[in-house]
Amino acid sequence: MASSTGLRELQRDLENKANDLSKLQKDISKNHQIRKKYTIQLGENELVLKELDLLNEDANVYKLIGPVLVKQDMAEANANVKKRIEYISAELKRLDSTVQDLEDKQNSKKETIMKLQQKIQSLQAGKGKA
Repeated sequence: MASSTGLRELQRDLENKANDLSKLQKDISKNHQIRKKYTIQLGENELVLKELDLLNEDANVYKLIGPVLVKQDMAEANANVKKRIEYISAELKRLDSTVQDLEDKQNSKKETIMKLQQKIQSLQAGKGKA
């Protein structure tokens, strides 16, 4: 009877750990989607910076603010794009470390789940012999 109660507790524990693993996997997926968005933005901003470098110093540069194009100083436009690239790069680094941390936790949960499953199987095998 005691082994039956222990088995039920192990199965409940296994279920909780599986739910935790599922949450971690959702978080990892969400972080990958955000990272993908930032990577695209980084590429776009690097392209804008290359285009700005091709222009003459006296060229007209416009910034889209809502539905209106507003004339902007070339140096200011360059500085804004560089700042945006810095910010996006920092966010990508932060996301990378977050994803790495989540993946480490995920691997740890998987190991714990495997051990629990082995424990349950050995209990069930022992019960089958009795």
